[in-house]
Amino acid sequence: MRPLFAALLFLAVSSCASRPALDEAALARAGDFAAGVERARLMADVDALVTAHREDTPLDCGLFAPSEVDTARRPVCNLTRERARQLVRERFISLGYTVTTQDVADPRFPTSNVIAELRGTERPDEVVVVGAHYDAYFAAADDNSSGVAAMLELARLASGRRFARTVRFVGFDLEELGLVGSTRYVQVLPGERIFASIVFDCIGYKDARPGAQLGLAGFPIPTTGDFLAAIANEQSAPRLEELYTLGGRLGSPNLVRGVTVPEDGTGPATGNLMRSDHAPFWLAGHSALFLTDTANFRNPHYHKDTDVPATLDPDFLADVTRVSAAALAFWAEGSRP
Repeated sequence: MRPLFAALLFLAVSSCASRPALDEAALARAGDFAAGVERARLMADVDALVTAHREDTPLDCGLFAPSEVDTARRPVCNLTRERARQLVRERFISLGYTVTTQDVADPRFPTSNVIAELRGTERPDEVVVVGAHYDAYFAAADDNSSGVAAMLELARLASGRRFARTVRFVGFDLEELGLVGSTRYVQVLPGERIFASIVFDCIGYKDARPGAQLGLAGFPIPTTGDFLAAIANEQSAPRLEELYTLGGRLGSPNLVRGVTVPEDGTGPATGNLMRSDHAPFWLAGHSALFLTDTANFRNPHYHKDTDVPATLDPDFLADVTRVSAAALAFWAEGSRP
């Protein structure tokens, strides 16, 4: 995840009092789907991804001129991705998906987005996307093995089931170098009907101590780092409202704290809220929610070699994955064996 800096500027501590009334049968199906999330599997996947990063060969940092990058903020000499990509691909295949890659042979930064799709049975041209970037600095437990693990867990739950809408899982490449893979992904989607998207980026770190959550004076940001930040633009706002409702139905009414930024999210004051793979979706006019534990605003291990599995909160990661699984099932209209 790229540094958020003042990304929490507009984060509202919202109880969302006027939550939408949602179909009870659909909510029940979504809850049943989400109940399948297994904390142990999530952490096992985090461990496997961390091992993959540790055993990989970093990107050649000679690709970067010293004046081009702040290596304290973006330690490019410790960026890995090849083994994590292979792990994601192999896991999708083991779950029974036909896996494709979107490869761009750029002379400097080639990318390979890994894609697994479950075709919808009634409205296959409407797509629900679940994405997370698999490139990372150092061991990368939170950023972003936590997000990739959640994506893999949702793929496991969805495997072999039927949804009205198409469900697509995407492992994005080179987010850390400027949303490269997700930008290239969106560029080949003109006219595609993306009903909803979830982008996971740093979702496993929790610190409930007062003062653990950093923010800006004068803005209603909690001082405890025990919530999931969900960031939407105006087009994505209905999906955010539904996520709130689903969180409450799953017994986690205070988990999701969110914000809707004006219009498409590109205003001068909101640029720092566009520092992950949801941004290319917004710029292309697609719906997308950015789900995060707020990264460097909470996690002192961000972009450091201390970002290891022992620092994560497995229960928090599981709760975030459950509400996301419920949202996937609700938006895709399923699931049925």
